Amino acid sequence: MSKHTVSLVTYDQPLESLRRAVDLCGGLERIKPGAKVFLKPNIVFWTASVPFPKWGVITTSRVMQDMVHLLKERGVDDISIVEGMVLGRPGQTEVTEHAFESLGYNELKKRYGIKVLDAFQRSYKEMDLGEGMKLSYNADVLEGDLVISLPVMKTHAQTTVSMALKNLKGLIDVNSRKRCHNADPEKNLHYWVSRLAEPLPPVMAVIDGIFTSEYGPGFEGLAHRSDLLVASWDLLSADKVGASLLGHAPEKVPHMVHALKRAGRPLDLSDVEIKGEPLEEHAKLHEWSFPYNEDSSLPLGLEKKGIKGLGYYKYDNTLCTYCSGANGVVLAAIIGAFNGEPFDDVEVLTGKAMQPRPGAKKTILLGKCMYQAHKDNPDIAEMIPVKGCPPKPEQIIKALHQAGIMADPALFEHVDRMPGFYMKRYKDKPEFDQSLFTVD
Repeated sequence: MSKHTVSLVTYDQPLESLRRAVDLCGGLERIKPGAKVFLKPNIVFWTASVPFPKWGVITTSRVMQDMVHLLKERGVDDISIVEGMVLGRPGQTEVTEHAFESLGYNELKKRYGIKVLDAFQRSYKEMDLGEGMKLSYNADVLEGDLVISLPVMKTHAQTTVSMALKNLKGLIDVNSRKRCHNADPEKNLHYWVSRLAEPLPPVMAVIDGIFTSEYGPGFEGLAHRSDLLVASWDLLSADKVGASLLGHAPEKVPHMVHALKRAGRPLDLSDVEIKGEPLEEHAKLHEWSFPYNEDSSLPLGLEKKGIKGLGYYKYDNTLCTYCSGANGVVLAAIIGAFNGEPFDDVEVLTGKAMQPRPGAKKTILLGKCMYQAHKDNPDIAEMIPVKGCPPKPEQIIKALHQAGIMADPALFEHVDRMPGFYMKRYKDKPEFDQSLFTVD
């Protein structure tokens, strides 16, 4: 059986570490100098209001700069960085512009003559994947010769891990992303993610594990300095190695299982040859699922604080990215509103498939999808809908207050500052170097 080559190297110096990773997996000789190449970084979230822990969340600018440099050495002139960031509201172009400027992408544009594209400001083209599945992709990329997916090596609260394949979700439009988070028990999020690469040009994987993330994909997770780079011309092989480095066997990652079976490939590493560092010397378990109590009715952190009279059930795969962002703020607001007294048997339903439970006096339906699913449900004693898509702060505050949870409106007014609170985890730890997110 022929094997796919994957490189695993330690990051120990700018440019040369990535050069070593690329050379070990086969080099760039197969790229013609006139090729049109698209670099897809991983920018999960951005705020211009405060510094926040980008480690393990966003692809380092160091790796982006080094990748551009290697391509230019090869004689490739048509290089584009393209990303469709998760935004708090449609058309929020100033946040994307701030991210591109702060991460040094505009400097790369000046220095190397590359293009920097906000996918949401470009056109999309609908692609038919078959089986009734359609997704709209950034049209620029579809016309390219090569995509280089440069994700962060991280775990993910819904997909177990997020690597080079999952990173491609940033190339589809908002409606397509929401479509992936559906309530179909078979063609669910995992199945849609497994198909993301199919309409695209060839995809090379360069996984940035300088920082890795546990309980990802966002800033709420726990970052580690791991100093690893993984590269391969075979997308799935790179992801298999990346998942294994985080302690998750590929056969335990649902979207990888779907993709590998569709390709007729083994689920383990038997068809992969790793060059460079031994995998077993660097593998370290990174947890992926946020801890909940025994019956999944409350996040463990809320239970430990003594919160009672509340059912905030464990999220599922139907919760889309946009409601997921609101979810974290709502939990923070509930913690802030708790005064030691039990709440009045309130439950909060999220996603598209969650069901009310007996005994709840008040049921908050968080988001348009949950409202549509239960607007006529006779089992709900008192319905408190939040119909927005995504829910607006004022709608959430009103709903919480109606449920007797007197959340502070100021938290929602300054939600863009919340990521800054997570910075204290990394204070005075020199290994968490912010300069790796700038271009030198």
